[in-house]
Amino acid sequence: MKERKILISACLIGEKVKYDGNDNCLNEAIIQQWHEEGVLVPLCPEVLGGLSVPRPACEVVEGTRTVICKTGEDVTYEFDKGAHESLRIAQEEGVVMAILKARSPSCGKDIIYDGSFTSTRVHDSGITCKVLQESGIAVFGEEELALAEAFWNAKGKNPL
Repeated sequence: MKERKILISACLIGEKVKYDGNDNCLNEAIIQQWHEEGVLVPLCPEVLGGLSVPRPACEVVEGTRTVICKTGEDVTYEFDKGAHESLRIAQEEGVVMAILKARSPSCGKDIIYDGSFTSTRVHDSGITCKVLQESGIAVFGEEELALAEAFWNAKGKNPL
């Protein structure tokens, strides 16, 4: 039987893949436990899509799946490519849930920035978050670790 896995935004476990070259490391006990158990599948959809580190800040244009950089460059193709590569890896690895970076244009769940680069938040999700949810993978934001842990304990950690 194949062990089920948890996809996680690589920046949340300390990988320096954030647009500015930094990370968003979570020092939470449950993340450490899952890491030690070998069930985490870290990835960065933006890097998988071919974007560099560092890179200009990007946002999803409100009400669309178009992604633009603060420089005006349209990077929708790279975000879409990264989202679908993330899904392919998730399916290959037996991922049943994902923990993603809040407010990211790739990974944000329920709240992201509106594409105006004015820190205006809107009710929407990032490109990868949507692709994973559309495929049936449960997605949790980094601020929903208690919910993610409850889901994992109830449904996720049983072998396939």
